[in-house]
This record gives sequence, C-alpha cells and structure tokens, in this order.
Amino acid sequence: MRLKKVLTLVTSMAIATSMLVGCSNKTNEAPNEVPSQNKKIKIGLVTDTAGINDQSFNQSAWEGLKAVQKDLGKDNIEIKYLESKQDADYVTNIETFYDEGQDLIIGAGFNLADSIKNAAQNYPEQKFAIVDYSYGDGQLDNIKSILFNDQEAAYLVGVIAANMSKTDKVGFIGGKKSDVIGRFEYGYKGGFKSIKPNGEVLVQYADSFTDSAKGKAIANQMHKDGADVIFTAGGDVGTGAIEAAKESGKYAIGVDRDQSNLAPESVITSSMKRVDNAVYNVVKELKEGTYKSGDTVIYGLKDDGVGIANTTDKLVDTKIIEEVNSIRDKIVKGEIIVPSNEDEYNEIFNK
Repeated sequence: MRLKKVLTLVTSMAIATSMLVGCSNKTNEAPNEVPSQNKKIKIGLVTDTAGINDQSFNQSAWEGLKAVQKDLGKDNIEIKYLESKQDADYVTNIETFYDEGQDLIIGAGFNLADSIKNAAQNYPEQKFAIVDYSYGDGQLDNIKSILFNDQEAAYLVGVIAANMSKTDKVGFIGGKKSDVIGRFEYGYKGGFKSIKPNGEVLVQYADSFTDSAKGKAIANQMHKDGADVIFTAGGDVGTGAIEAAKESGKYAIGVDRDQSNLAPESVITSSMKRVDNAVYNVVKELKEGTYKSGDTVIYGLKDDGVGIANTTDKLVDTKIIEEVNSIRDKIVKGEIIVPSNEDEYNEIFNK
C-alpha cells in the first residue's frame, strides 16, 4: 500500500513537471547565454501607462526596436509591444510575453521596476532589460539596466532657456516625482542658473505621465505668472504644455525625443534621451552574441546617449548654440559639474 502511494506521487510529479515545461515554451538558457545566431530572436516591449504613442519615452523605445529590425532584417528579429493602461497591467503583460517565449522582455521606464524584478526572480532563465532603473546591489543576473545622464542634456536646455527668456523666469513641469525626473529638474535649473543666477525657475509636478490637460493647465498658470519658457519631463503631460505654449505664443522645450513637430514655432529645443539607440544596441548585442546581463549601462553626453535636438538651430540663434556646444564640451571633460538631485544643486548654487 505504501509503495503504491509513493509510485503514484512520483508519477504525478512527473506529469506536472512535463506540463510546466510544455506550457512555458522556454529553454534552459542561462541569463547570459545568447540564442543561436541562426535563430530569429523575439523581443517584447512593455510600455508604461503613457502608451506607445506618448511622443516621448515609450515611442522612442519602439522606434529603436523598429530600427534594429529594419537593419538586421525581419527574418532575424521579431518585435512586439504591449501597452499598459494601468499599473496592474505590468505583471499581466510581462507574463504574456514570457508565455509567448520572448527571448528578451524590455520594460520601458522605472515604473516597471518592481514587476520586472519579481518576474526575473520567478523566471531566472528569462532575459529582461529595464530602461531608467538600476537595482544597485540588488541587481539580478538576468536583468540588464539602462540608465541615462538626463541631467546633462537638461543642463544644456536650461542654458538655452536662460538665453531665450525675456522675463528671466522659466518653468519646469515634472510628471511624477522620482530620481529620474529629478535629474531633469535639477539639471535644467542648474543650466538656467549658470546663465541667469538671479532668474527664477517655477516648478510643479503633475503627478501623472498621461494627463495632457493637467500639463496644459499648469503651463497656462506658469505663463500667467511670467514664465515664457517651459520644459516638461512628463510623457503626455508635456504635449499639453506644448499646446499651451503654442496657443500663448510662448516657448516650450521637449523631452526624450525631438518634439518640434508638435509645435514648430514654439518648441525651441528638446532634451534628447536616446532610448531608441540604447534599445537598438541591446537587441543588436543579443543577436550578435555579445549580450551581457546582470549589469547597468549608462549613456551620457560623451557617447551621444543624451543631447539636444538637431532642429534647435531653427529657432535658436547660432551664437547661443555655439555657447551650448562649448558648455557641452566642458561637461564631457569634467570641467562643469552638473547637479542630478537637490543636494548637489544646493551645493553648487546655494553656497
């Protein structure tokens, strides 16, 4: 009788194991083991709640995937995205991609940090990448983190804002408070204050990355308060701020990608974050067999990971651009220290 129970238990376990293997469609590749170069690789992008057409961060990531697929061929790379309408969708979308057997699952933005980490713990053989977040000492072997020195590009557009402002008062609108958006804020304020030490930067957060109406309302109020240039780092919140600038005859500064197309006579420049290039590089490395996981890669001015839009010269005088280029070189050489948070900003500008 006892032997029969043992045999039944073993048989049940074998069936369960077989079912799990069959459902997952995954191989037992280690996190840094790359697919065969003859195999088509599958890449899944999970957006944050701003969606794939946010004119900013998510859209740039998708453009990077489309570019690498175009360059390396559809026979070699299959790409797909899933939009997250709410935070609860992060887990569902990641699970969907895992079940589909994606070779690499990319999370677009720091809001996915917990969901990516939990999935990475549950599926140690699955490769993950996350943009705009690093786990520090808690970085898992199957997660690659991609960061940007956002403050460096923000500093440059702050210099432009100071030179273009006629009121010596400008604005910054953030999405949700975080270390990432803080880098934009304090870099921008630093660049502005380096030119106009007695000028004023109005700051307000929308507590959203999707509410364009709120972005427009905040921008309109800042315009009434005297700000004639506003930089927004807040996904679709920024499209509302740009619309306000267009209607009010004021200036706006775009973020993440060149947003001059949204209002060619109002967007004087954009603080570029080359999410597209970073995603492109990760996928290319995976296909070519040089991919490494469990680390953090940081893009800055020195490697063109951040910068200002090529269209800046359409509304900004050549002399200002020359000044900005000189400052850029000094930042790269370490001659100018750019603040990335409040403490660093206060140490530099409030001595």
